[in-house]
Amino acid sequence: MSLYHALTVMDVRHETADACTFTFGVPTQLADSYAYQAGQFLTLKVPHPEGELLRCYSMCSAPTQTVNDQVQLSITVKRVVDGRASNYLCDNITPGCRLEVMRPSGLFVVNDWQQDLLLFAGGSGITPVFSILKTALAQGSGQIRLIYANRDERSIIFLHELNQLRQQYPERLEVVHLLDSLQGVPRIGLLQSLCYDMQSARAFICGPGPYMDAAETALHNAGFNADTIHVERFVSLDSATAKRDESRPQTPSDSAEASTVTIDLYGTTHVIDCAYGETVLNAAREQGVELPYSCEVGMCASCMCEVTDGDVELRHNDVLTERDLNNGITLTCQAVPKSKTLQLKYT
Repeated sequence: MSLYHALTVMDVRHETADACTFTFGVPTQLADSYAYQAGQFLTLKVPHPEGELLRCYSMCSAPTQTVNDQVQLSITVKRVVDGRASNYLCDNITPGCRLEVMRPSGLFVVNDWQQDLLLFAGGSGITPVFSILKTALAQGSGQIRLIYANRDERSIIFLHELNQLRQQYPERLEVVHLLDSLQGVPRIGLLQSLCYDMQSARAFICGPGPYMDAAETALHNAGFNADTIHVERFVSLDSATAKRDESRPQTPSDSAEASTVTIDLYGTTHVIDCAYGETVLNAAREQGVELPYSCEVGMCASCMCEVTDGDVELRHNDVLTERDLNNGITLTCQAVPKSKTLQLKYT
């Protein structure tokens, strides 16, 4: 069973001069596979002339939105300077095109829609935040403050929709626009000042690295507990070959430490051998078993699954929290078996 399905692009909308929203049609028989939570993302196989590219893009749509009784499934892609995938999609994909899409993934999600939310977004980082915002307004009852940073007014994605939501929910939604062209790059002190009266809220942050770092520091300075702060970081896979080489066994001669890994992949069982120091993802790939993945550096959670028996060690992790790890969640792109036998399950 392939992890990807060819979905038809039903609509392409130009949000700004350098950002487009793509809406996919989901056949009825695949509706359960593509059900998602606000804040999650899709992994696409982008058919670039230089070779197929894997890329993650957050959904801007909300699971509460329906078109013709079908849940809307939309991603927003912003061009990256010299970015192969983002520019290819914006330049070439039109309604009627079909793209290989993996089922939704991601942990940047809200567990309680009744709580207050403090949302930080920068540039295209608004995409998962916008999905969370719309869902919270539709399903929740808490106060929401969105702090949205951009270069200038022309680069604000979803400006019209945000204005509409602000008019529709004046008692619950507050939107603060920060523009580099007016205030300069947001500083920690400014962001901290915008956290007033929201210390009981949960905070979600997505955007450029420096903005996320500043927002996270501002939240800590404002008294937020670390476990109430959620950060979404993405990375492009520039050299799959290099990363695959890095994931090879460090001491391949030590066969005594090899592990047998049993993988429950959405109901189908695979058994593979994993050499000492080898990641589960690399071992599976070498033995012809297709597992979900995208970034391969422990930052996107596309390969997230549960350890049901045995132990693993993560080489790198920028996405799982301490609570996730305590609950047995792991990342196969970075997971190295530490026991003779290991059992994993994708749900």
